[in-house]
Formats: sequence, C-alpha cells, structure tokens
Amino acid sequence: MHIGTQLDAIDDQARATMLVEVCQRIRAQVGKIVVGQDAVIEQLLIAILARGHCLLEGVPGLAKTLMVRSLAQAMDLSFRRIQFTPDLMPADVTGTDIIQENPGTGHRELVFERGPVFTQMLLADEINRTPPKTQAALLEAMQEHEVTIGGRTYRLEEPFFVLATQNPIEQEGTYPLPEAQRDRFLFHVVVDYPDRDQEGEIIDRTTTSFETRLDPVVAGPEIIECQKTVRLVPLPDHVKEFVLDLVRSARPNEDRSLPWVKEFIEWGPGPRASQQLVLASKARAILRGRFHVTLDDVEALAHPVLRHRIVPTFNAEAEGVRVDHLIARLLKELARPKPKLL
Repeated sequence: MHIGTQLDAIDDQARATMLVEVCQRIRAQVGKIVVGQDAVIEQLLIAILARGHCLLEGVPGLAKTLMVRSLAQAMDLSFRRIQFTPDLMPADVTGTDIIQENPGTGHRELVFERGPVFTQMLLADEINRTPPKTQAALLEAMQEHEVTIGGRTYRLEEPFFVLATQNPIEQEGTYPLPEAQRDRFLFHVVVDYPDRDQEGEIIDRTTTSFETRLDPVVAGPEIIECQKTVRLVPLPDHVKEFVLDLVRSARPNEDRSLPWVKEFIEWGPGPRASQQLVLASKARAILRGRFHVTLDDVEALAHPVLRHRIVPTFNAEAEGVRVDHLIARLLKELARPKPKLL
C-alpha cells in the first residue's frame, strides 16, 4: 500500500477534514482566554484525540486550571473539579450508596449518589496531595471508563478525560503517584513560565476590565468521531520499528540495552508506552495536515509519553541526571530507520 501525504490515505476524507477544523476552532476559542502555552494546549488536544489522560506539572499560577476549564467549555463537555486534600476519601470521588426512604412505600432502600467523577472532563487538582487509597479511586474510571460501587458497575459518559495537576515544588505532605497510576496517563506535560511579552499580556487581561466568553464549537459525539478518525491514520513499518526500538531501549533488562541505560534506569516503560506513543503520534500527524505518521511525530512526543514511565536509579539521581536527559540521550543515540522501498 502506498502511503503519501494526500487525503486518500484515509478512507473518509470528510472525517479527516472535520478533525482538523474542529481542533482549529477549539484552539481559537481557548486562545481568547489563555495566553501562550500553545505547546501545552496542543498536547492536551492530542491526548483527547488519542482518548488518553494528562498529568500537568507546573508551579502555581500558570493557568493549568483555566486551560482545562476553557477546553471543556469550547468542547461543550460537562466539567467537574476535585481539589485533592489529605482528608479526601474515595467516596468523595466516586460517590457512595446512601439510605433513603421511599415516600410511596415507606421502605428504606439504598440509592447510589454519584460523585464528581461522573462528568466528561474531570480536573483532579493537586492529585499528589491525597493518600494512595483515594488516588486509586480513579484507576478504574481512567482505564475502564466505569465505576464499581457496592457490586454494581456504572458507566461514565463518553468522552471521558482526567486531567490532573501537581506542584513540583512542595513535596511536604504529598503522596507520589504509584507507578500503576502514572502509567494510566498518556502524557506527563511540563507547564513552563510564559515569556515576557506573554506575561505582559496576561497582566493587561487580568488587571483591567477585559472580558470575553467562550462559545462551544464542538460536542461530545463529534469528539468521539474524531477519536475514531485518529485510529485510521496509517502507521508506516519503519515508524513502528522506531517506536519499538525507542521504548525497548529504555528497559535496563533488555539484552541490547546500552551500558549507561543499565546504570541510570531502574525500570523502563511497558507496552502501554508503545501503544500510546503510536496513538499520540497519529493525532499529531493529522493535526499537522499529514495523514501518516513520521519519525518526527514520535520524537516530538517521546518526552511527554516516557518521562513518567522511566524510574531513574539512585546513581542517576545522585549525579543530577534527570529523566528528560535520559530520553534526549536515547533519541540522540538511537538509529533512525529508513522507510522500506516498494
């Protein structure tokens, strides 16, 4: 099969065109409120198109909550926010059975009271401030898009996304996310400071009478169709091999691992990293007007996909070697496979 840059690489041209137009409209709406952070917004859109969840890390005041709320408004999705605290209980997230009296019969019966997880876009604010027991309440919802309470399973409304934030500075009174839960996030996005001009515009918008409102430009059913379109994007064989080489080279127990990998990496990413790197790359490709995945797509998304799936060794931490440095070194030393000629 010939893989080119033409629209005929996807069976349904209309769906592909709709996806690009939808994302352009979403960006335009979010841009009315959020200044800068274009790369972060793009990664959030990619995660949504790939049906994944995002972990946002940044210091307070970088508009993480505002970005998530603005995305929900632009996509006309129901939105709930949970402020995670040390005393938060699992039932505060998922909901619980409560006893109510039936006014008709006078009998008491258990009625399920839905928690804030029953929404389409959930902001888990400062998720690392709550104990693992409460963090785990999100596991089933994130993986299966359902919640089980009292032996009954309740489906969540689609599309469903969890966008969690955490503060990288304050570590006192926090509970690091377990590896199994971190692996459920498609991306670990680092939110950086705005540049000088952007910060000046932020001042102008927030200290004057400037007002704007967002108009919903897409609805849930259209987003689901966009997610289906992403899966239609072809994946060339040489790109698939590159994904496999990259993910597997980050595992210290692999026979072909480089000596420095065994020295600096305690645990490497699992197969979910390969799956999600491919899906995210498909979404990025189509957002860039291409209908096949390239090596550039994989390299551009390697950091947010892998940075929370690699556990450095004590030696790496002692020498100040960060996970991002390890990923950059892997990308630099890994051979880029060439496409096979037909």
